[in-house]
Amino acid sequence: MAREQEQFSAEIENRGSENLGPNGGSFFVSVKVRQRLPDFLGSVNLKYVELGYSYLISHRLYFLIVPFLIVLCSAEIGKLKDLFPNPKCELTDALFILVLLGFILYIFLDLAPRSTYLVDFACYRPPDELKISKQEFIELARNSGNFNDAAIDFQKRVLKSSGIGQETYMSRVVFHPDYKISLKDGREEAAMVMFGAINDLFRATKIRPKDIRILVVNCGVLNTTPSLSSMVINHFKLRPNIQSFNLGGMGCAAGIIAIDLAKDLLNAYPGTYALVVSTEAVCYTWYKGNDLDMLLSNCFFRMGAAAMLLSSSRLDRWRAKYELKQLVRTHKGMDERSFESIHLKEDAKGTQGVSVSKDVVEVGGHALKANITTLGPLVLPVSEQFHFLTNLVFRKKKTSYKPYIPDYKLAFEHVCILAASNKVLDEIQKNLELTEEYMEASRKTLERFGNTSSSSVWYELAYLEASSKIKRGDRVWQLAFGSGFKCNSVVWKALNNVGRPKQNPWIDEIKDECL
Repeated sequence: MAREQEQFSAEIENRGSENLGPNGGSFFVSVKVRQRLPDFLGSVNLKYVELGYSYLISHRLYFLIVPFLIVLCSAEIGKLKDLFPNPKCELTDALFILVLLGFILYIFLDLAPRSTYLVDFACYRPPDELKISKQEFIELARNSGNFNDAAIDFQKRVLKSSGIGQETYMSRVVFHPDYKISLKDGREEAAMVMFGAINDLFRATKIRPKDIRILVVNCGVLNTTPSLSSMVINHFKLRPNIQSFNLGGMGCAAGIIAIDLAKDLLNAYPGTYALVVSTEAVCYTWYKGNDLDMLLSNCFFRMGAAAMLLSSSRLDRWRAKYELKQLVRTHKGMDERSFESIHLKEDAKGTQGVSVSKDVVEVGGHALKANITTLGPLVLPVSEQFHFLTNLVFRKKKTSYKPYIPDYKLAFEHVCILAASNKVLDEIQKNLELTEEYMEASRKTLERFGNTSSSSVWYELAYLEASSKIKRGDRVWQLAFGSGFKCNSVVWKALNNVGRPKQNPWIDEIKDECL
């Protein structure tokens, strides 16, 4: 893989010089991809380890204090018996004790952090007429007249090694020779995928639109007025006092950010439902120029959306599929290279597109390392934490000491990594020493649906459900990263065995495999 990448980069440089004619030797286009993620244990930042343990202590502190208070109250109640030795007071004492214990129980239940439950979710599957193969993609791009030979060849090579299959979805309107990015096309695509996913979710959960109290919509590039969340409110006629939020410009990691925001809002409005919608408008990210760093989004991004129904009500536990256990967010925006690694810009001709820096794999690796270092103390068994910390101490004293990589397979039964590209998945698999079974959902999603941005991790969870792989007590790790640069993790625990759902974008594929 590395050897092929080096040949590919050199070939692009030479061809760029040839196309410029005899005087083109002073200019060339260079596309360099970092070969590997940074060493995850070569320079572990202890502040992220400390941050993880601070989260762990804050989560457990409440449950350590409450039993102590109960014991203290029991001792005080015992003293009341000495104050009232008269048997006639026993009934009064008993009532007093019951009221006091009831008050303590009320305080415990009211002040205890409420669990957040994922009642259900749905992923939109576009109609078959929007399917596009890699060969058709290149042919339409060539016929559009918007790209020179170098740009066509670059996209062809990227698609060949991308891991994307022959049946992903995208609108062919972007290949029209006179196509211009417009809010109309962006709104139409967003409406189709968002409303489709929400309709599937409502059918599966039997929830009425007016039952939704909280709405969070995230979309990276398309930000309209009125907002996308307002479009959802208008279409489904949601309640007038709904708490509505629209997240934009946060890239592929925004889906987990939306879950985090919904979780906090559910704590503020207990006993209500939160609807989270994650999507991206592909036609609004399309680039029809020849800057190679801005063509990557054309090759990877595909249509898709996911809708999730969350609740903090304890009564919904019996019907919910998952319980949110941990959520860790890492932002590296204070570093200039990280901040500029992915950004929306205009090229020299004023054509808009998403630029991906050659440093994106490296900065993404640093963000990932910081995130999993913080997540480790929250999810890893004590034995793994002990080995990791002792190894870290010995390596500080003796640099030749072999680094110890924690076995994250002991913390999770399933892993859903953002289906960004085949290269990214390969590097994460190697660094975390994950088996092919753990990578199956991510690779299958990349092949079948492409990179659907923030909704990608939900298509992966849908694949696991369609394959009947989720069992009661299983822990699922969703990992996403995006512009900023951000890396976010969320851990779910299955509350029951999850059977094959009726509404699932993978149903046809699973049936074909069974046949």
